[in-house]
Amino acid sequence: MRFEESERLKSIKPYLFAEIERIIDRKKEEGLDVISLGIGDPDIPTPQDVIDTLCMEANNPENHRYPSSYGLKIFKEAVAKFYYERFNVKLDPDKEIIPLMGSKEGIPVLSYTYINPGDYAITTDPSYIVYRVSTGFAGGKIFMLPLKKENNFLFDLNSISEDVVKKAKVLFFNYPNNPTSAVCDISFFEEVASFAFKNNIIVCHDNAYSDTYAGDTKPASFLNARRALDTGVEINSFSKTFNMTGWRIGYAVGNPEIVASMGKYKTNVDSGVFNAIQYAAAKAFDNYEKYVSYNNEIYNNRRITVKKALDSMGIDYYDSNATIYVWAEVPEGFTSESFSKMVLEKANVVVTPGNEFGKYGEGYFRISLTISDDRLEEALNRMINIL
Repeated sequence: MRFEESERLKSIKPYLFAEIERIIDRKKEEGLDVISLGIGDPDIPTPQDVIDTLCMEANNPENHRYPSSYGLKIFKEAVAKFYYERFNVKLDPDKEIIPLMGSKEGIPVLSYTYINPGDYAITTDPSYIVYRVSTGFAGGKIFMLPLKKENNFLFDLNSISEDVVKKAKVLFFNYPNNPTSAVCDISFFEEVASFAFKNNIIVCHDNAYSDTYAGDTKPASFLNARRALDTGVEINSFSKTFNMTGWRIGYAVGNPEIVASMGKYKTNVDSGVFNAIQYAAAKAFDNYEKYVSYNNEIYNNRRITVKKALDSMGIDYYDSNATIYVWAEVPEGFTSESFSKMVLEKANVVVTPGNEFGKYGEGYFRISLTISDDRLEEALNRMINIL
């Protein structure tokens, strides 16, 4: 028999990091020691009291039944409390918060909820790949906003044609930014909210990296902007803040009409997040500041190590102190792909080629800080030796 994929599935490439994992597995089978600086998957353990809460709640038979797609009250109240204390944003737990199976899930949920075939979604280039893929699955078209070094990787809304604006349904973006590590201030969020309100476009701000930073200036929330609650939602994650990537728990917060529509979609395609995980995630907020401080001390030291190594190699990089990534320029004479292949073949080190995030990512590569200090130093020393 021949099983033919749908046209929508044929239209996309295999997921980048699944391909990276296959390359690593192949090299390991050959007996080679491969170090991956490619995937942003924290190596720091999940906090113990979060694990203890999961174990306790998993042993409660009441949590073995179907959860609600709209989430537990205790979970939503914990999110609301966090947003007020962290961002000074007041949220209605019943109407303006919904749990997600990781923030990644929220992106296609929003796409399927609001994008019709032929509609445009606006996003950035480079960007997290899922913004583009989920739009395509929903039958929409993509308009890409370039992120350029000379603009500190902030996009220009004035570059969008009037025709695209009229057909646009959603604007996907994120700051602190993946992959560039760029940050923005509230005035930029104000500009986005004003544009969206004027043109009846839904904003989906992905704030997964809001709590990975150095210094005293904390990244803001899109919901800090005027008109933000009128225009969109923010999705957030436990993956990076609490080292819970495998737990698959996140949430969307913001406009109650959008949150309700996302819930309507989710009730038809999933059965909610396991209650025990929601209880554990709510517990994580109890010691939020301690966990963030601990993580950031580790990541900041690694970021310094990477920057020093890149300096010694003569490689330029974007000097940000946010996210779990360093965005660097490939040496002269290389493309993003050729440099990444060379590093993999000669040093057995994986770095992510920038062009995989979009055409304006060409000429860059991304290093992840989510690996132990000794392995990170070993990988950087291998790169130094081949360069």
